[in-house]
Amino acid sequence: MKGTSSSGEALDLVDEFYFSALHDEEEVFPISDEKYAQEMQLQEALMSSAISSLTPKISTQPPNREEDVETPMKKQKGKEKETGQSSETFCLICMDVKSTQEMFTNSGCNHSFCTDCIGTYVGTKIQENISMVKCPDVKCKEVLEPQSCRSIIPKEVFDRWENALCESLVLGSQKFYCPFKDCSALLVDDGEVVTVSECPNCRRLFCAQCKVAWHAGIDCGEFQNLNENEREKEDIMVMELAKKKNWRRCPRCNFFVEKTDGCLHITCRCGLEFCYSCGSYWRHSQFSSHVCSTA
Repeated sequence: MKGTSSSGEALDLVDEFYFSALHDEEEVFPISDEKYAQEMQLQEALMSSAISSLTPKISTQPPNREEDVETPMKKQKGKEKETGQSSETFCLICMDVKSTQEMFTNSGCNHSFCTDCIGTYVGTKIQENISMVKCPDVKCKEVLEPQSCRSIIPKEVFDRWENALCESLVLGSQKFYCPFKDCSALLVDDGEVVTVSECPNCRRLFCAQCKVAWHAGIDCGEFQNLNENEREKEDIMVMELAKKKNWRRCPRCNFFVEKTDGCLHITCRCGLEFCYSCGSYWRHSQFSSHVCSTA
């Protein structure tokens, strides 16, 4: 080995120097024990110095511990510590590390989750008809705002979310829907006493008091007195025609009767006798005759 050869050379040099001290240029002469001891100490010091200069230095430092080794993760953490920013964040929903561009931070509480998880979370809540969507953090009571999530959720989910919020903000007594079944748009009663109104969505007329399609020709009180099976559009058209023709309805079966000639005493097909002029029951006996209330 190289180290052993160097040590041997050092010993040879020491021996030469040692024996050179025992003779002069002409002859070897005996030395005293005291001088011999001094020479031996000097040779030992010289030999130690020569060996230490020729042999490689051995580090006395302890081996690098695992935590002292600079890994890519430690470099990243050091960079984050210097800049105060992190390029990767941990999502508590999917339990995965995502880049900053893939994260969503709620402005109300600063909790961060990845955009994929937030989009799925909001969509699920809206599908469950929950309009006030809270932060996914179990200990947080803040809510998510639709506008802040608009870029990460589908348009149909966003529209449905806003509609649900509008409905939740309007009191039940102040809201109603367009009476036309193919529209059913949400409408708000602003408190004004109006009858005929126009739906802003389908542009058709309806009665704001009766909450039905506009009953032209009859007032709200008359409409409310109609039976449920007489409130359709066709029924109201018949009533309008009856008013124009001065038809009278039987007070028992509500059948329309038209008088072309003759007296006011009408006998309906159901057998009831009534007055065509006032519509009341026909009162007669052997002592008195019917007196019309309109006379």
